[in-house]
Amino acid sequence: MTNKPLTEQSSAYDDLEKMSVKELLININNEDKKVPYSVEKAIPQIEPLVQQIVERFERGGRLFYIGAGTSGRLGVLDASECPPTYGVPDDWVIGLIAGGDGALRKAVEDAEDDWGQAWRDLEKYHINNNDVLIGIAASGGTPYVLGGLEDANKNGVLTGCITCNYHTEIAEVAKYPIEAVVGSEFVTGSTRMKSGTAQKLVLNMISTSLMIKLGRVQGNKMVDMQLTNKKLIKRGTAMIVNELGIDDKLAKELLLDKGSVRKAIEYYRSKK
Repeated sequence: MTNKPLTEQSSAYDDLEKMSVKELLININNEDKKVPYSVEKAIPQIEPLVQQIVERFERGGRLFYIGAGTSGRLGVLDASECPPTYGVPDDWVIGLIAGGDGALRKAVEDAEDDWGQAWRDLEKYHINNNDVLIGIAASGGTPYVLGGLEDANKNGVLTGCITCNYHTEIAEVAKYPIEAVVGSEFVTGSTRMKSGTAQKLVLNMISTSLMIKLGRVQGNKMVDMQLTNKKLIKRGTAMIVNELGIDDKLAKELLLDKGSVRKAIEYYRSKK
């Protein structure tokens, strides 16, 4: 019996260097198949947290993510994709990584071990008791994340976490813990693999559900997406054509003039 967390336990595979490329790919894929089932088991934990986040947003709150390494990068990624996808302000969802933005590309030595740094980072955004903080840590024991969650609790900020082990320190500290337990990694301890995939899936679920409940999706369409390139303009034009039954030329003119699918559709209907 070992006391190691599951994310640190030895891979179910050995002699990886002796495998052919095809064997490697098949075995990695076989492990990856386990991830969505682990996330499915966590839905009863995810649901109440999302409900709490929606309630706080409705009274002016925001969502913060904190993490180190892969976990931090995934939080920043999810946050950074909300404005272009849903047309929301940059400060609705904020991702912070131990070591600052430079750590997105290159590891910053000892950054994750600073217990008090997360709260100092959060204070720059004037975090308050209308906000929600989610700590992301595959291991469940990252000091940067633990310290941030503890300080958030002391200051009345609602806390949640995403971890890939059972009975972790951050799950004990967070008011709404999410445990997406995927087991040992294909390469022992490489939590950028299954653990990272599980965290990404959970983050997708949280932010997407949140934006839908806040009215940033109509039907199944991203009606508030930012028109930052030709592909998105084309997509938005097609949405308007499908919704209003008008020709491409008029739809594109409306889209570019009004700046979003939602506004274009509302304007056209107001003139009918």
